[in-house]
Amino acid sequence: MKNICIYDSTLRDGAQAQGISFTVMDKLKVVEALDDFGISYIEAGNPGSNPKDLEFFQKAKKLNLKHSKIAAFGSTRRVNVKVEDDPNVKSLLTADTPTVTIFGKSWDFQVTNILRTTLDENLRMIFDTISFFKKCNKEVIFDAEHFFDGYMANKEFALKSLQAAYDAGADCLCLCDTNGGSFPLDIQKITSEVVNMFDVAIGIHTHNDNGMAVANSIIAVEAGAVQVQGTINGFGERCGNANLCTIIPNLQLKMNYSCIPEENMVKLTRTARYISEIANMIHDEKSPYVGKSAFAHKAGMHADAVLKNSVAYEHINPELVGNKRTFLMSEVAGRSAVLHIIKGVDSSITKDSPETAIILERLKELEHEGYQYEGAESSFELEVRKILGKYHSFFKLREFKVIIDEPSIEDRNSAAMIKIEVDGQEEITAADGDGPVNALDKAVRKALERFYPQIKEMKLTDYKVRVLDSNSATAAKVRVLIESTDGKEVWTTIGVSTDIVEASWKALVDSIEYKLMKDIG
Repeated sequence: MKNICIYDSTLRDGAQAQGISFTVMDKLKVVEALDDFGISYIEAGNPGSNPKDLEFFQKAKKLNLKHSKIAAFGSTRRVNVKVEDDPNVKSLLTADTPTVTIFGKSWDFQVTNILRTTLDENLRMIFDTISFFKKCNKEVIFDAEHFFDGYMANKEFALKSLQAAYDAGADCLCLCDTNGGSFPLDIQKITSEVVNMFDVAIGIHTHNDNGMAVANSIIAVEAGAVQVQGTINGFGERCGNANLCTIIPNLQLKMNYSCIPEENMVKLTRTARYISEIANMIHDEKSPYVGKSAFAHKAGMHADAVLKNSVAYEHINPELVGNKRTFLMSEVAGRSAVLHIIKGVDSSITKDSPETAIILERLKELEHEGYQYEGAESSFELEVRKILGKYHSFFKLREFKVIIDEPSIEDRNSAAMIKIEVDGQEEITAADGDGPVNALDKAVRKALERFYPQIKEMKLTDYKVRVLDSNSATAAKVRVLIESTDGKEVWTTIGVSTDIVEASWKALVDSIEYKLMKDIG
């Protein structure tokens, strides 16, 4: 099994994505998660770009990492500046990392039109910077920026930029598709040529602007690249970077390459979700391998086939990547899909059991009332438990009140008071929030934390409302779907009522009780 070095740039390239801003503590958490997963290199930022990154590098020295090397990222020296005098070079030394990644121009257009210098000076900038860090006993990775565009425009100069880095002692030459517009066959041909030219490790760094970042990375590996750069969940500027959550299982599970310790592959989904949470980004549920939809089956025929033999509609066992199979409850779901959820509660029940018929009939009744359990299997499981006598309530609602004030003050326009009872003990509390549902969510979780501390792990990540009968005006029923997470798992619950607050409350209660049922039974 050939080893492929995985180089993660979530904290640098990924942080350039719209909507992502990591704090120092965020970055430390990400590093620890990536190290635990088994990533070889973590590109943690550019110490010359902002004080926050410099602070991070100082704190990162105290981390006890098992698998990962921290890399600081920066550019070649500036035009006509001595390398030892360049502020960026000095900051890279201050970061005090074992590995330094230096990016330099390999496209003549970038040199003459952006840097506004000569091609020869650019080659000297590459050579001087890398040789300086090699003399400082650093491992140096050279990122050949815009390499594939540069190769197409001026092959001779693009290859000279690699030669300059190689002559200076670079430990790895990474070919970058910086604009993200290259196609796999071109990547394969060019990478193969470079691999045959240089007796040093060759890497690949792709962007997803034409939707081919993963394909381009994989075909580069087939052409001889031994380092793959990318980000968790494909986070990155514009259309994102190559998604390591897709690349790693593709290479390791399907192509017989070794990327991370074999036993760590089950951590893939958990790691992907955890980093989405830290980045405060909605996790892409359609993402291969790590999305909730990756192994979700809706059609009755599909569900039946999967239950007979999963290879019918699944290319791998979801448990290999720490994910799980789900069956979506809907009008097209068959008895087999419903039975799968029932068996998760009571394995003794069969399709011919009277309980199955009762549950199916109840499902029809609830759907008639407006409930739709597609994507809300957690609420359906709770309903099954109630029917089978395997449900107990973790708390009782005594009363709640919601007050809405306008105008908003500091993004808060609502307050909720709630009284609940747990095992004969009452708790009364209140909270304000951005809207009545947010206030109610905060209030109920605040009230329950004394009894169930694990509630603190929960947070509401998505909230959807659908009016079921618009012709009924204000008397129309609404369907509320709430998505929640505890950082390890995501679940969705549902509530239906003519009152949007009541519908929201039903969904909130299911969400909390599902969490408690999952944790403490």
